[in-house]
Amino acid sequence: MIYVPCGEKEIAYLKSKDKKLAAVIEILGVLERPVHADVFSAVVHHIIGQQISTKAQEAVWARLCEKIGTVDAAHLLHLGREELQAVGTSFRKADYIMDFAERVANGGFDLAALEKMSDEEVISSLSSLKGVGVWTAEMLLIFTLRRTDVLSFGDLGIQRGLRMLYRHKEIDRKRFERYKKRYSPYASTASLYLWAIAGGMVDGLTDPAAQKKPQGKPRRKARTDHCTES
Repeated sequence: MIYVPCGEKEIAYLKSKDKKLAAVIEILGVLERPVHADVFSAVVHHIIGQQISTKAQEAVWARLCEKIGTVDAAHLLHLGREELQAVGTSFRKADYIMDFAERVANGGFDLAALEKMSDEEVISSLSSLKGVGVWTAEMLLIFTLRRTDVLSFGDLGIQRGLRMLYRHKEIDRKRFERYKKRYSPYASTASLYLWAIAGGMVDGLTDPAAQKKPQGKPRRKARTDHCTES
């Protein structure tokens, strides 16, 4: 299985640059996050997962895979919009996915070209697709293209992890860029640890931005995602 880069080289570098992150790395060790190596199916998988739970995303994905076998442009175009909706995608998501499949099939979007692009060029290219924004493009950079230097400002988990690790009530762009520069060229590896921190994997680290619970009737707990992109 292929993983996001998190080996001795990346870990040694990050530990040498940041004592607080080094302490977390000592606790958590090597983090193994598998990649979704096929770009086309990874884009479809991300679109399916927008604004739904991971469990729901995987249920829809499993039904789609069972229906067509290989998730590629040819199979999706043969399936059609109505059948795509029938496996559990919304009308809007089906439209995004079919538009993507059509662009790949007719040569309007060159998947192979992404490999030779810079991170910024990849983000610009992927963001031209319907239903794909900057955050999704950044996640594809990390979890599909295995780019080593990605830290997403728009990711709620990254923001929370940074606040928890460095005890900030908020992370503005200037502060974020300072940390990204510190982690470079292995910001993607740092992202794995920040997500782990945000997920509560390090005892004793709390979020300084967390608000006190209101008195009286408790509010319904909100769902927390890495990003609210749609």
